[in-house]
Amino acid sequence: MDVYEAVTSRRAVRGYTDRPVPREVLERVLSAAAWSPSGSNLQPWRAYVVTGQPLAELKKRAGERLAAGDPWDEREYETYPLALKSPYRERRFAFGEERYGALGISRDDLESRQRAASANWDCFGAPAALFCYIDRDLGLPQWSDLGMYLQTVMLLLRAEGLHSCPQMAWSMYRKTVAEALSPSDELILFCGMSIGFEDTTVSYVRTGRAPLGETVTFVEG
Repeated sequence: MDVYEAVTSRRAVRGYTDRPVPREVLERVLSAAAWSPSGSNLQPWRAYVVTGQPLAELKKRAGERLAAGDPWDEREYETYPLALKSPYRERRFAFGEERYGALGISRDDLESRQRAASANWDCFGAPAALFCYIDRDLGLPQWSDLGMYLQTVMLLLRAEGLHSCPQMAWSMYRKTVAEALSPSDELILFCGMSIGFEDTTVSYVRTGRAPLGETVTFVEG
């Protein structure tokens, strides 16, 4: 598939088959993703790829914490500003309406919303997961480099016929992830990413995008 098709067909897939993702495919994707841009070529990403029994054990531990009602781990970064202003507030609200509306869950049904969100920690059934860390001494520009790296990974996965779902939700169970991966204390977990072949029986609604005029200004001579 060409780049335009990869970009427009990429979405956060929240339902996967148990078909394994070949190791050689993951290596091919991540080897190519290493060419992602980063300021002064710092390459600040540190990725861990988990499959098979280690991933099953991680999902099990996360599920046990969820069932026991354990509090989330203290965040090492804020996912969203506490006072999210317009138009971002409205876009986030619309996403929630579309996401849970597709599942037949009303806005005031908090129990069902929490149950749907809990699928994050099963990686939505995906057989592979990537966990992306960054050195805590690095700054905001290096965090933006992570975004470029992760987008590159996701587009390359599409080129291989795979889908993915980036998940900052894993930062709330970062200690459980650390027990499985033993990362250096110098690293912060930014997100996880579910990877696999889409389960096409799972329904979804494709979230929209703002009109070009809302986000892009052309300055021409």
